[in-house]
Amino acid sequence: MNEGAKQIALIVGNNNVLLGTVTDGDIRRGILKGISLTSSVSNVMNPNPVVARTMDDQDTILALMANRRLHQLPIVNENGQLVDIVFLDDYLRPQRRENWVVLMAGGLGTRLAPLTNDCPKPLLKVGSRPILENILNSFIANGFYQFYISVNYKAEMIMDYFGNGDKWGVQIRYLKEDKRLGTAGALSLLPERPAEPVIVMNGDLLTKVNFAQALQFHLDHRASATMCVREYEYQVPYGVVKLDNYRLYAMEEKPVQRFFVSGGIYILDPEALNYIPENTYFDMPSLFNTLIGQGKHTVAFPIQEYWMDIGRMDDFNQANLEFHEVFKSDSEGLL
Repeated sequence: MNEGAKQIALIVGNNNVLLGTVTDGDIRRGILKGISLTSSVSNVMNPNPVVARTMDDQDTILALMANRRLHQLPIVNENGQLVDIVFLDDYLRPQRRENWVVLMAGGLGTRLAPLTNDCPKPLLKVGSRPILENILNSFIANGFYQFYISVNYKAEMIMDYFGNGDKWGVQIRYLKEDKRLGTAGALSLLPERPAEPVIVMNGDLLTKVNFAQALQFHLDHRASATMCVREYEYQVPYGVVKLDNYRLYAMEEKPVQRFFVSGGIYILDPEALNYIPENTYFDMPSLFNTLIGQGKHTVAFPIQEYWMDIGRMDDFNQANLEFHEVFKSDSEGLL
């Protein structure tokens, strides 16, 4: 128990049959009762521990641990033989993901002037933290730890704030644009080709998208590139007429048009990066059109969660008004 720091020991008999469990609490209670540390473990062990069965799924196991307030749970087969033990922390800890995340933070933010005259847009605060830090925290909560930040306008301020990522326990490197390269062109500055799909995101978005789910969607569809999209509604403020030459045959009052638009979040297979020209302005629509023209498999991942593009002053003010309400269930300031 001391060496593993798991706070539990499992007691098994012949054929690995589980006989009981001992926790640090059992030992402490035994000591208070005067039981010696040299006594038989049977004096302190729980002979009827709560267990899960090998056929139980993860949801069942999690529910059992939550209901019994357990942090450890032995798994046994139909014969009562110990097969495994699961720990609640392992279930709650996000899977560590090797995928690179590239955050685009090189824009001028002219539509948010004068706020951006002395501060780059990604460092403007929404809630109590800069926009880009909220994005970073969201990825970290999903298990990502390898980041590139593309910088241009007031690059030093962004690099000074985020450093190498030690403050957040992650790795942060920078893609320095000497000129504007667009949302795809900056990827040509990557020092090497990644081994896994790359997630690319604009650095001025506030969203509760589950990035791990988006990545799994990309993998499940074996896509060359995935674009996260959201539905956009626009109501025509007039009565729309339908004509056949000069004959009016129908009229619809203030119809609502619905479209899917880019959500500024993309997932690219390493092979897709080969289609990005070096040191040339190249945006994501151009990349996707190129991939489509080459017959590559491109898919769309619909965003159902909260999403806000902080491009204008009204958006910035709205994001600050909504932040605490939308993200109030998230702890430690994570999105």
